[in-house]
Amino acid sequence: MKEYQTILSDTPRPGVCQITLNRPGHGNGVIPQMAKDLSDALNYFEENMDLKVLVLTGAGKQFCAGADLRAFKKYIQEELSSTHEAYNARVLFPITQRLCSFRMPVIAAVNGAATAGGLDLALACDMRIASEKAKMGETYIKLGLNPGNGGTYFMPRLIGSGLAAEMALTGDIIDANRALEIGLVNRIVPAEELITETLNLAERISRHSRLALEATKHQLRHSWHMDLSATLNLSFWGASNMTHTQELLDNIDKAIADIDARKT
Repeated sequence: MKEYQTILSDTPRPGVCQITLNRPGHGNGVIPQMAKDLSDALNYFEENMDLKVLVLTGAGKQFCAGADLRAFKKYIQEELSSTHEAYNARVLFPITQRLCSFRMPVIAAVNGAATAGGLDLALACDMRIASEKAKMGETYIKLGLNPGNGGTYFMPRLIGSGLAAEMALTGDIIDANRALEIGLVNRIVPAEELITETLNLAERISRHSRLALEATKHQLRHSWHMDLSATLNLSFWGASNMTHTQELLDNIDKAIADIDARKT
């Protein structure tokens, strides 16, 4: 595997790739180099047809603190006067967009604190498995900032507008149990089992057709913006692209065999 300055990349299970944010001494805060490394790794994994599911996690005790505040401060002091481009637009936005549009399913293994832009990165994933030690907060407001990396897009869709407003306007940090209660995460597991359990889920998903996984993710994402008629049309065209594959015919034969077996 290619080596990076700020992330670790691996293929720990058949069909499964893993990216670990690797700046534990800085809360895995995102800097321009991390954005570059992540983009490169995501491009590589997406083009590898043997891989079907991506797991994203953080090294050390935190998942991701969002933008690295020291780098952000330096940007404000030294660069803002010469450019109107927001720091997030340069560093965090491309990663969030890339994770959301990544062709394969993405699972966030939230090992610790996920705050501000770090929470938003987790929300851009398709599923979130949380360690019992995980904590989450849309904490921009505490810096005197509005949410800046997609949280106001993802949170209302996941937990409803009222709870999204509460998290964004208070900046409160919630624990894993509260995150599960409101639907921000799919499940909680013991800290020492987080990666194993997440990889187990990823491996189960990876047993399915890559074409079907890609089409299903695409359909789920786009249905946020569609009415029922448009969603049905999207599902029709997705299925039409797979109707002539031998894999589909083999899967149908297996399903028929299972049905026949249950009759006996």
